[in-house]
Amino acid sequence: MVLLILGIMGWFFLNISSVGNAFKEDIRLSAYLRTMNKDTIGQIQQFIAQKSYSKDVVYVDKASAKQIWNKENNEDWAKILDVNPLPESIDFFAKAAYVNKDSLVKIEAELMAAYGNQITDLQYPKELVNNLNERASKMGLIFLVVAIILCVIVIFSIDNTIRLAMFSNRFLIKTMQMVGATRGFIAKPMNIKAVINGMISSTIAIVLLFVLIGWAENQSPEIRTIRDVKLTLILFGGMIVLGVGISVFSTHRAVLKYLKMKLDELY
Repeated sequence: MVLLILGIMGWFFLNISSVGNAFKEDIRLSAYLRTMNKDTIGQIQQFIAQKSYSKDVVYVDKASAKQIWNKENNEDWAKILDVNPLPESIDFFAKAAYVNKDSLVKIEAELMAAYGNQITDLQYPKELVNNLNERASKMGLIFLVVAIILCVIVIFSIDNTIRLAMFSNRFLIKTMQMVGATRGFIAKPMNIKAVINGMISSTIAIVLLFVLIGWAENQSPEIRTIRDVKLTLILFGGMIVLGVGISVFSTHRAVLKYLKMKLDELY
């Protein structure tokens, strides 16, 4: 149960960057056009598409711009205005690494330097970009602190549980020592049992976490878009290492403790 709780927290922590990146890459950048020449528009679109920072580059004409505006603002102004005042644009999304104030300013400067006569400006929600980066940094720090605290609690909880279990074997350990068994001989079978117990508990925790992740993805399909198989496998591996490592360490330490104690101290 403790490993499962740690796994859930670890899953949140490892995926928080993916969540932040998904939000960043959902911010639309619009390069508003002066020119109406289709060949020039195609050149500008190709220029943006070839850049390492861009993805999903599309040309948005006036009709499409109106549809986007109505969708985002949930209203239609056609009843008030006879003409469409929205300019044509080339819309694209930037990769997460470039969605910050400095990088977007450089992107805008690069576009204006190359096509300043055909582009009026590059529009994007500047306040949202700044707030998103600040909040992502704060959330990452909070989750890191919580994860460290939880990890310490997990280690002490498992350690105390194993030490309590080994307490019932203290007379068996001492008896084996009194008949001449070496420390290695006494500790070996118990360490092997600790490895098996750690593997079993880790496997159960991983299976339960896998089921919970699958359930969460079914409930919210958006979670599936941020899935990172590599990070998930690293998390599962970490749970196995932590479960087996703490189990073996605590068991071996408890065996040595009882071997060093005098017989009268065991009562």
